[in-house]
Amino acid sequence: MRAAFVDANASLADVMRRLHQPDDLPVAIHQDPDITPDALPALLAGVQVAIDDHTHFPVDVVKRCPDLRHIVFLGTGARSYMDPEALEAECGVQVHIIKGYGDTAVAEMAFALMWAAARGIGPTHHAMVGGGWPRDEGMQLTGKTVGIIGFGGIGAEMARLCSGAGMKVLAWNRSPKSHPGVTFTDIDTLLAGSDVVSLHLLLNDETRGFLDAARLARMKPGALFVNTARGAIVDEPALVAALREGRIRAAGLDVFVEEPLPAGHALAALPNVTMTSHSAFRTPEATDNLIEAALAHCRRIVAQGR
Repeated sequence: MRAAFVDANASLADVMRRLHQPDDLPVAIHQDPDITPDALPALLAGVQVAIDDHTHFPVDVVKRCPDLRHIVFLGTGARSYMDPEALEAECGVQVHIIKGYGDTAVAEMAFALMWAAARGIGPTHHAMVGGGWPRDEGMQLTGKTVGIIGFGGIGAEMARLCSGAGMKVLAWNRSPKSHPGVTFTDIDTLLAGSDVVSLHLLLNDETRGFLDAARLARMKPGALFVNTARGAIVDEPALVAALREGRIRAAGLDVFVEEPLPAGHALAALPNVTMTSHSAFRTPEATDNLIEAALAHCRRIVAQGR
């Protein structure tokens, strides 16, 4: 069996080479982060396992990759790049995702974006670079309530950080959970009672558009919104409208419906938005965890002999 890392950037390629063991499945590393789906059939000839960071795998393209049997997606958001059920049903290709590798890194970014949104750090920085000296009033977060939507590993880490900062923590999860120091409640109570809403759901058919216009309207007036999950979980035009009108005070966003963010996007024009480029999980520690987990998937595939 052979594997190929189809879209490695320089840093991911270096980590793969460092962590790959001599007795691991051979991995051909293609350092082309801008590879297009149409190039995949030639690249994956004779390859059974594709390791994918962000390249789309359409069903019609995968049908032209007869040797492929597994796609190991580097993260949890495979559905943003492929249809796992259709790939298995129509192509016999199983999609594997990796959870937990960057829980702390993503939670720390959510925490940072929360503070940046509360104090307007991004807009203030840019105003000062332009020669300004704004002294706007920010929001103090100690004693405030954060509402965490989705309480997996990242949500639990966000709760730990917020509790340590003296915040009260509400949470909603699709299945019942309990956690020390966290009050679990229904989604409407969370939205109405939280000074900060932080989103930590996986994207799937059930969560796509979960925070629609109606739910955004139920948020506490003047609350902050943080999203380090997936852009498509939120009704983006409704979010823009709420920010423009001031119903949502400010937002810290690491993810968007379309990525990279198109030039002239409405969110980029709003002074109360702080943005990062879907990079919450990018730390050396998380990257090591990620690549080691990908190699562990490859080892299990070899052990299963298929």
